[in-house]
Amino acid sequence: MNDVRLICLRSPGCSVVLECLPDEAPLWRYWGPRLAEAAVPGFALRDTRPLPSFTLDFDQPLSIAPTFGVGWFHQASLLAHRDGRQFAQAWSECEITQSESACTVCLRDPVAELEVKVSLQLSHADVLLLSTSVRNLGSTALQVQQLNAASLPLPSHAQTVRYYVGQHMHEFMQQEEPLCRSIWRRENRRGRTSQDNFPGAVVTTPGATEHTGLVYGAHLAWSGNAQQSIEWLNDGLYQWSMGEWLAPGEVILEAGQSLHSPEMIASCSTLGFNGLAQNFHAELRSRLTWPQGKMSVRKVHLNTWEGFYFDVAPEKVKELATAAADLGVERFVLDDGWFHARHHDRAGLGDWWPDATKFPQGLGDLIAHVNGLGMEFGLWFEPEMINPDSDTFRAHPDWALQLAGRPLITARNQLVLDISRKEVRNYLFEKIDALLAAHPIRYIKWDHNRDLTVAGLADGTAGYRKQVLAVYSLMQDLRAEHPLVEIESCSGGGGRIDFAVLRHTQRVWLSDCIDALSRVDIQRGFLQFFPPEIMGAHIGTAPAHTTGRTQSMGFRAAVALSGHFGIELDARSLDHRAKSEVRAWVALYQQLRHRLHQGQVWQGQAEDHQVWQAHGDAACTQVLLLVYRLQASSFKYTPAVRLPMLLGKGAYVVKRITPALDKQDHWFMPETPFFAQLTQGVTLDGDWLAQVGMPMPRGLAETCYILSFEKIKQNG
Repeated sequence: MNDVRLICLRSPGCSVVLECLPDEAPLWRYWGPRLAEAAVPGFALRDTRPLPSFTLDFDQPLSIAPTFGVGWFHQASLLAHRDGRQFAQAWSECEITQSESACTVCLRDPVAELEVKVSLQLSHADVLLLSTSVRNLGSTALQVQQLNAASLPLPSHAQTVRYYVGQHMHEFMQQEEPLCRSIWRRENRRGRTSQDNFPGAVVTTPGATEHTGLVYGAHLAWSGNAQQSIEWLNDGLYQWSMGEWLAPGEVILEAGQSLHSPEMIASCSTLGFNGLAQNFHAELRSRLTWPQGKMSVRKVHLNTWEGFYFDVAPEKVKELATAAADLGVERFVLDDGWFHARHHDRAGLGDWWPDATKFPQGLGDLIAHVNGLGMEFGLWFEPEMINPDSDTFRAHPDWALQLAGRPLITARNQLVLDISRKEVRNYLFEKIDALLAAHPIRYIKWDHNRDLTVAGLADGTAGYRKQVLAVYSLMQDLRAEHPLVEIESCSGGGGRIDFAVLRHTQRVWLSDCIDALSRVDIQRGFLQFFPPEIMGAHIGTAPAHTTGRTQSMGFRAAVALSGHFGIELDARSLDHRAKSEVRAWVALYQQLRHRLHQGQVWQGQAEDHQVWQAHGDAACTQVLLLVYRLQASSFKYTPAVRLPMLLGKGAYVVKRITPALDKQDHWFMPETPFFAQLTQGVTLDGDWLAQVGMPMPRGLAETCYILSFEKIKQNG
């Protein structure tokens, strides 16, 4: 081992070990739970791998940049060629720069005339950040077919892959498949993050649960086409690769040009799915760009969409704003329907000025009314889209993404603008900037309501990745000009949710489905990767517009409570009791949001159709527990809910929390003395709550029980 150099990166809970040899890419030796500093391999990897029969004479283990055509028969990090030639790459030059928690590896192939740089950084949140770039060192064009962000090793005892699929109004549907000798692969070609192929997954090992066991997770920070694969290797390990999915001919690098991959964000935890989620939450929180540098309290929203749809006449909207303020709403967001000729979804997109028939004097009077009621004002845009029936399209039909000889394909009666074109980008910036400059608008709901098709640029080449980069740039420039403005990412609900768009936004609209029962599962899937304070969650109508189901106001509010809480209904139509209920839940959210939107989140499942989530600090000195009953009980006596995170934490004062209602819902059976005492507080031990569980009352279907746990300080 004297001639073998090791790179060791360490974070509080993770380690990375690479073996570096002259004239080739570093080999993966380890990525996983933290190793002791003395725990390094005492041998070169190839010295432990006798060559099997009928194989190459030079052993090729998994490296950080595996290539095609020279002996690696699994997934390659790079696929590139020059008009069909130089399709194989091999590294003969390697330079490494390293710090305590990061390194950059520069690899060169003088035959193929290219350079690749792989960046690895292990953050304090136990998250491994990886990306790769390729530069054309030759004098002729280099066609790039694939550039993965990274290839990671997974241990031989990796057991299953948990991933998320979905559709409009049903996002984050959890799937799980066993890992075996067949390759597992997912690809997204829709031009946006998409509902049906979320660019991330979780890999389990035997015995992993929500609370314990070794799990691995990764996510591609990219809002466009993506692919990931997990492939069994001949030594029993697995290779996890992730990167963009590139359309044919999409990337051609001229001499000296470079291509940079998105970032792969990976982590592992020995504390099960919850530990992994907490790592991802901490990492995202460290990179969110808040106005004035830090998160302010997450204001109670009212969004007009399901209340009015396109019928946004000024007086009606003012009445709704007045009703919203009476409920305690702090931010009023005017959704679709306010701009030129926008009376339905068939016209107007692209004409970003107030409709003269609805707002003859512009938006100023309405915004002044909203501000006068003590609320911030927010406004809906869909900047990347255009209706064929719009003044802008009639003047500039060439602005839409299109392919010569191919018909324009509409979705929701709209086309996609080529915002990589300078004139289109400038037009959008000027129109949005003019409104933000003229009025105290503090919030943008930024929508994107279709997949990309015939996505050709002016020169006929594919424009998927340029479209993604252009929207990031437009968001960045608008926020630089208007630093107090927050942006919500929406794409038919949850079609654009990823770490990259969250470099420029501060909230996501998780789903256009506001049915509370559907939302429980959608939100649980979301929380595996993203923290609750950016999760838009609203009280919707009853019956729900997307499912036709009806839930009580209390259940709708309790499901919305744990996210960035809001309301999406016509508040003018609420009767006295409903208004009182909403006011009480708004007040409860305002009381609890400082506990909901910082610290850690734990999720779990109990018997008898109960699921739960808890919010608290890492030491569990204060924990807020929400237990949702999804169906009617099938037990005579409701099973207790075990809370493993409280093990060994000492004694707690446990209290039930309810909104301050004149009349409480009759959700639960007559209370026993124990449950009656919970309104004042009961002392219980953390070990008992972890091993035996918190008793639960017998409740009706679609109800929520909320408890607060305050750790008792020990004297001395």
